[in-house]
Amino acid sequence: MTQQSAPDIFAADQRSQWQSGHRGIWSLQGTNLDSIPTLSILTTLWDQPRWLEAYHLYDDQGSELFEDICELPEYYLTRTENSILEAQAKNIIAAASVACIVELGAGYSKKTIHLLTEQLRQRGRCQFAPIDVSVAGLLASQAAVRRDFPQIQFHGIHSRYEAGFSAIDRELPTLFVFLGSTIGNFNHTEFPRFFRALSEAMGPNDYLLLGADRVKDKTILEPAYNDSRGITAAFILNVFTNINRLLGGNFVVDKMRYHSWFNPEWQQIEMYGVAKENQSIRFANAGAAFDWRRDERIMVEISRKFEPDRLQQQLAFLGLQSVAHYTDPKEWYSVFLLRKQTHG
Repeated sequence: MTQQSAPDIFAADQRSQWQSGHRGIWSLQGTNLDSIPTLSILTTLWDQPRWLEAYHLYDDQGSELFEDICELPEYYLTRTENSILEAQAKNIIAAASVACIVELGAGYSKKTIHLLTEQLRQRGRCQFAPIDVSVAGLLASQAAVRRDFPQIQFHGIHSRYEAGFSAIDRELPTLFVFLGSTIGNFNHTEFPRFFRALSEAMGPNDYLLLGADRVKDKTILEPAYNDSRGITAAFILNVFTNINRLLGGNFVVDKMRYHSWFNPEWQQIEMYGVAKENQSIRFANAGAAFDWRRDERIMVEISRKFEPDRLQQQLAFLGLQSVAHYTDPKEWYSVFLLRKQTHG
């Protein structure tokens, strides 16, 4: 098969660095994404206290479990965000005059459909470029777009977020889309670093559409992350099965329990795997081991909650100016349209 030339969504000086293993899917040459999880897992499991980066949750089983979570009655986030986008997509696309939509995360969902539909209706054409570390996710997204929107130009970007968005041509008016309150997974160090990098990568005619869950009473928050059917617990503890596969580990899910709570001081849900007994954890593929003591916790994920005015001010300090703020009738969730801040 003849090697494709990288599309013009990439900056001219970036195109030679991207190659296609699957038609329409682009990977950065010389990058071994498979090595990244191993380094991340070992680094954070030896931290004090122990923790994991949230993206390790999304192996095939974890992704299926998360889709089930999104349908739970307790988990209001997905349907609330979708209702906002369904109601406001026309206004969002009218305000953001762009030629390309870049989604951080390959998830081709009913939420994205609202934006793609309006982009085609208002402008007659659209380039769509999801960024994800999962080739399988990108291929599934590609198949869905080809089925539902054959007129859209699809360019899947197989990379970490920052490598992907930094390669986009700054002269191409682009709407970056970051939904699902995924920003809640960033800790207080990762958050400013990520958004500073994104704002610096954006061009003068670029926009960001950002979904963020809001601070509310713990009687609403805590059940959303500890449902009555135990699906969230299975999702969080499945990460240890994924780690076993990646590192040749010996975690036993039956020897741990799930614990979550809303930390009011940090305004975040915290989700843990907790040892039910003393265990010697070994990683055959990495030549490493540690003792996991009874009742010791490993933080698997956080989900931060935000006060809208304060979040918009923080993002302004990071170079992203608020254009519009959309919410639901209960004011449980926020979707922000922001653009790169211009000076002078």
